[in-house]
Amino acid sequence: MAIRKIREYGDEVLEAVCRPVTKMTPHTRELIEDMFDTMYDANGVGLAAPQVGVLRRICVIDVTGEDPYVLINPRIVETSGEQTGNEGCLSVPNKTGVVTRPSYVKVIAQNIDMEEFELEGTELLARAICHETDHLDGIVYVTKVEGELHDVRALEMEEEEDQEEEE
Repeated sequence: MAIRKIREYGDEVLEAVCRPVTKMTPHTRELIEDMFDTMYDANGVGLAAPQVGVLRRICVIDVTGEDPYVLINPRIVETSGEQTGNEGCLSVPNKTGVVTRPSYVKVIAQNIDMEEFELEGTELLARAICHETDHLDGIVYVTKVEGELHDVRALEMEEEEDQEEEE
């Protein structure tokens, strides 16, 4: 298990469409373990294989810290509702932007044993599924941002100043 380098926006690999995974190999299992290690190390809730330079249709998601998912060859088959909120990305460090996504998503994927399963998600899980599957098609969230990207550090400083004023 290892921490891999996260590719940043502007890297051509993030704009490429990933190839399907046709069989599970020891190399692919190691990649998935490394992806979880890398995601947790960076305090993320999701990570797609192209973000670590591998053009395969694999993403890992853990929005609760207790319920990790491996999605291999995911296909979103149903969406409904709408949610608009701030979104960030490990490949676009220290930035956030407002993005509208479905509030409910159903995805069909394969697990680490290449067995097909269905996953339904709402709110943050729905957002993460959409965000990570976009990566597999070469789409980075900044292309969906409504308005401007904001610097996370500047927003954190504003919140700290507001708290100090209240005290």
